[in-house]
Amino acid sequence: MHLRLSVAAAVAAAILTSTQHTNAQAIDYSVVSVPEEAGLELTKITSKSDAVCLPQVKRRGKNINWFSNRVLAPLPGSDEMAYLSSRNNTTNIFIKDMLKQGASRQRTNRTGIIDFSFSPDGKELYFSEKRGKTNQIFRTSATNGYVCRQITSAANDFSPAVTPDGTQVFFTRLENKGSGIWSYNLQNNFLSSYSNGQNPCPLADEPALIIARSTPDGRTELWKINYETGVEESIVADPARSFTSPIVSPDGKWILFVGNSLLQAPGVNYPNTDIFVCRPDGTDLRQLTYHAADDLSPVWSNDGNYIYFVSQRGDAEGTPNIWRLTFTE
Repeated sequence: MHLRLSVAAAVAAAILTSTQHTNAQAIDYSVVSVPEEAGLELTKITSKSDAVCLPQVKRRGKNINWFSNRVLAPLPGSDEMAYLSSRNNTTNIFIKDMLKQGASRQRTNRTGIIDFSFSPDGKELYFSEKRGKTNQIFRTSATNGYVCRQITSAANDFSPAVTPDGTQVFFTRLENKGSGIWSYNLQNNFLSSYSNGQNPCPLADEPALIIARSTPDGRTELWKINYETGVEESIVADPARSFTSPIVSPDGKWILFVGNSLLQAPGVNYPNTDIFVCRPDGTDLRQLTYHAADDLSPVWSNDGNYIYFVSQRGDAEGTPNIWRLTFTE
């Protein structure tokens, strides 16, 4: 059973779109929430004019594939959220104040940005961009100017994430046998290869990452790897589900991620993507969303009180928007 969209497939396809969705005719996107989500405080943050990008999702029968890289990131030390927007046949990063919910401001002026993240101090922005047959990682100021420094080349690199001490950028590199976790040392410019996997999320209290890793049967699990000792351990695995896009809460007590589920009714078997959380050791696994819309690219607010994600819910035409839910332990 193939339940994830490989990096190679994502590159070959139109991986990000503000309007494309599969099986849209079968879903009533105007519904904001479903009974299983009772108690969730959901707020729509953006509007159609923001042209928020939705990571690509593909369905075939009971199987589902999705692009797992992040298209949202909170700007550290602020109430602002950066998001990927599709405008004028380009994808660029825009920033919006989550409290005022006014107009967005454009942060990059590129053509094909795929995903991104901020440095822990909020001063720098790291992003991957499609350039011909490759994807490169760049670094630029998070607040002003468009001058960019290219830090990887001649490969297919995605999902940059800076360590809490600001010394290394971990990222995913597409390789012959799948995807691998690499790092770029910002102090000496050295590149290092660590393990197979994707979507690296550095931890604050130890030299370790939470990553998504593929299994031989095509599922994806969450693993923790110590990049100094090489010790690896499985965090979340399920024989019928895939899990991707892990991100640790600001207090380190929760892991937020995307997983798939199967919505069933008489004559209906609809594979879906939803938002999940668990403890760092994989316990207390909870499914937060159940809507038939594609809930993807979840991130924590800087204070950990909210979760932001991209979804077509609450819009009759199925237009993707940024949504916020209040997180309660």
